[in-house]
Amino acid sequence: MMQLPKRISHFFILFFCLIGANLSFAYGQNKTVTGKVVDKEGLPLIAVSVLVKGTNLGTSTNNQGEFSLNLTAMPSTLVFNYVGYKTLEIAVDEPKQLTRVILEEDATNLDEVVVIGYGTVKKRDLTGAVTSVAREELTKLPTTNVMESVQGKAPGVDIVRQSGSATSGVSITVRGNRSITAGNGPLFIVDGMQYSSIQDINPNDIESMEVLKDASSTAIYGSRGANGVIIVTTKRGVSGAPKVSFNAYYGVQNVAGYPRVMNGQEYVTLRREAYRTTGVWNSPADDAKIFSNEQLGFIQNNTSTDYADMLLGTGHQQDYQLNISGGTEKLKSYFSLDFFNEKGLFAMDDAKRYTARLNLDYQVTGTLKVGTQTQLTYYDQNKRADPLNQANKISPLNTPFDAEGNYVIYPGQGGAINPLADEQAGNYKNNVKTLRVFPTVFAEFKPIEGLSIRGNFAVNLSNLRDGLYEGSYSIRRNGANSRATYVTNNGLGYNWQAIVNYQKTFGAHDFSITGISEYLYNDSENATAQGENQLLDNNFFYNLGSNTQNLAITSAYTETKLLSYAARVNYGYKGRYLLTLTARTDGASQLAVGNKWDFFPSVAGAWRIVDEGFMKEQSLFSDLKLRASYGVSGNSSVVAYSSQSTLTRIPFAYGDASAPGYGFPNNSRNPQLGWEKSANTNIGLDFGLFKGRLNGTLELYHTSTSDLLLDRILPPTSGYSFVTQNIGKTANKGIEFMLNAAPISNAQFKWNSTVSFTKNIEKVKELIDNQDVISLDGRYVVVGYPVNSYFDYEKLGIWQLGEEDLANQYGQKPGDIRVKDQNGDNVITADGDRIVVGSQVPKWSLGWNNDFSYKNFDLNVNIFARIGQMINANYLTRYDPQAAENSTADIGYWTPENPSNEWPRPNANLSRTSMLYTSTLGYTDGSFVKLRNVTLGYTLPASVTDKWGLAKLKVYVSGRNLAMWSKTINGYDPERGGSESAPLTRLIVAGINVNF
Repeated sequence: MMQLPKRISHFFILFFCLIGANLSFAYGQNKTVTGKVVDKEGLPLIAVSVLVKGTNLGTSTNNQGEFSLNLTAMPSTLVFNYVGYKTLEIAVDEPKQLTRVILEEDATNLDEVVVIGYGTVKKRDLTGAVTSVAREELTKLPTTNVMESVQGKAPGVDIVRQSGSATSGVSITVRGNRSITAGNGPLFIVDGMQYSSIQDINPNDIESMEVLKDASSTAIYGSRGANGVIIVTTKRGVSGAPKVSFNAYYGVQNVAGYPRVMNGQEYVTLRREAYRTTGVWNSPADDAKIFSNEQLGFIQNNTSTDYADMLLGTGHQQDYQLNISGGTEKLKSYFSLDFFNEKGLFAMDDAKRYTARLNLDYQVTGTLKVGTQTQLTYYDQNKRADPLNQANKISPLNTPFDAEGNYVIYPGQGGAINPLADEQAGNYKNNVKTLRVFPTVFAEFKPIEGLSIRGNFAVNLSNLRDGLYEGSYSIRRNGANSRATYVTNNGLGYNWQAIVNYQKTFGAHDFSITGISEYLYNDSENATAQGENQLLDNNFFYNLGSNTQNLAITSAYTETKLLSYAARVNYGYKGRYLLTLTARTDGASQLAVGNKWDFFPSVAGAWRIVDEGFMKEQSLFSDLKLRASYGVSGNSSVVAYSSQSTLTRIPFAYGDASAPGYGFPNNSRNPQLGWEKSANTNIGLDFGLFKGRLNGTLELYHTSTSDLLLDRILPPTSGYSFVTQNIGKTANKGIEFMLNAAPISNAQFKWNSTVSFTKNIEKVKELIDNQDVISLDGRYVVVGYPVNSYFDYEKLGIWQLGEEDLANQYGQKPGDIRVKDQNGDNVITADGDRIVVGSQVPKWSLGWNNDFSYKNFDLNVNIFARIGQMINANYLTRYDPQAAENSTADIGYWTPENPSNEWPRPNANLSRTSMLYTSTLGYTDGSFVKLRNVTLGYTLPASVTDKWGLAKLKVYVSGRNLAMWSKTINGYDPERGGSESAPLTRLIVAGINVNF
């Protein structure tokens, strides 16, 4: 593995050498034209029709996509036809070899099939709000999580990376947040079955992805579709000669942007100012009053340590994937193996992922088909407790190692432990091993034309082991006894579906009827063992029996079930007037008796205006369709057993003897707990102009959610902390717009551009007991504003010289933080003067994707923007007015000589927590525009790859997060919010794709 970077350097050499190569071949002297027909991936196309225009002379391609045709006259025009691909004409005026004839998929073909819930439908007949993401888009960005590739490419889908640690997940919402305490994440369907771990799926295994957004599309999934549905269909085998492809890349990553802390001189200046305010320090002659002798030595020698710089290194990513597909008319198979390895920016932050997939389809008889899809994923991950919080606070006036190079536990003779503590041998280890197996089997019976009966059964098996050891002098233990923890979790889920589809055409009437019954079961067993004061550090968490104190064991079991029945009717009249009716009833075990079942209907209609008689003579529109839908969906995503009373064990003893003791848990039961419901209205317009050169979709929607599953805080006298109830309302409305254009398209150069725009307005409409503000889980929820809003004082600036009298009315003085007296009563109070100062929800977001191709070169440029969001930045609230700890650099704090209006005056008598209104310092504009991805590729000419026995060979270089424009300090990346832990990364990759 250590030689991989060297191999990648060879790829670079090959890349640039091949670009400059002068490739040529000789042509025959007869009238024979030969060639090879492939798709844009370089894979051969079989049975392509090759005709001489205006004649009956023609042939078709063989199993290798090759053809040979003797022409009777020159010049001639060859016409290439293949179902699902655009017709291509090539003029030939001499005998030649057409080394590579590339047919393009007919992306604007309205007969293209779109995957919807429990079935498929032609694009022209679609009535709901569904966005398809082409498989090519899913692999343009080298990443372990395919949803990162979707960012900015599907309007209405908000995707942000959660952190920069190895294999970090992403946060996904579809059309905003509806729930306050219940889940807001979408439902993932993989090959027709529910699967929660989308990160397990290798992007190269995916054939298509559809995002279902409105109630007409999602209601078929009932309660599970309330927050949108993302359907993933993996690749299948095809009959013909085996096709083999190999994909590999290696990349180097570093910090995309991170706020700098004060160096030694800046920290010294801050500390002097803090003590100057209290009168202790007046000149450098007073340094001995505020610095230790050791610190004075560091100041004299100009010694300064940047711990964050020492901790943040260079990481890497590498991925190797092999897939084989092929088969006969009876048996088709697709098999893939993948290895992904990522090392994060910190030491001891790394992950390995191994995946395997096998998809089989067997046509038993002319009416019976069976098959399987099996996914196996194994993770081996080392996680790191983020050390940056400690690194950003510790004084820079010290060194982590002494003069002899020995590690110092407490640098600078202070109480702050060394930020490098966890990297010392035997001090820290957190290893997580996860195995997930997801086998699915199906049988499909088609006894008569138009009727199919299908049964699907999927099992989701998961096993996790999380071991954690923290030595006595690790960062979190900080001198306390060592602690070892061992956690296991075993999960079992299975999903059964019975699906009946019937399609029939009666003259101008088209009917499609779908009936579904479904059962979903999940259980989880977990156990935790823990102990302290372990005898040997190097035993880590593998020998808990050697711990001598606080040994403890806990375990738990959770089980949920969902039973559903659904029906859908699609009706079309003359292909112009379309109607979809859906009904589903769900029963969820975690809700209360009597409220477990509910009904979720939807209706949608579409009018294909372009097919009307009055549109026949026009040539502007190639497509024009108006859609409308309304439906209700539900949400039951609450903790299991919330409707029941449970007991929890508590410490109890008689004298010195322990005894079993039990009490009520934090949450009270709710025997009336029922469904959270969302009613969604959607109006859509699909259009195509200039013979499909310009295509777009416009969506307007409104979602009203009622009976929120909300945790209500209870008074302490009740004996409980909270109860989950159906109270409150939220609303989402917005506009989505997607436009695809092909500004330039000729034989040499092509440019395809797609713009995706989303504006979502999210509001809380009603809360508990008609309150306007409630406190929940350390945050505030306010009526009239998005769920994730900041409720605080409004910072006006800093009190200035000359404002002493007015400041004194509020008990303040120049240099203090000034906030607005909202009610004008000359007193600042929490009840009367706090407002919503901003929200994490952007006002709008945009993605702009561009694909360029010139001869054998291709270039992808992707730009992503989130505008109007606010973040609460840790690097701003970390400002320490006492200068007891370090602070963020590049902030102008107030002094008499520098009357800043941004940051308060340093004061040795005021801690960060005792200073008034410190929380207001962190709010800042989190808007950004990001050059998300740039990929440059080169596909070798067929004259070269044919000699090597390859169908295609492509090399490429790619960069992720190459540039960003924002208002944050030091280029901090606000995509993941205001946290300083595990900063986001910039990745440079070199890769190769080979098809055999």
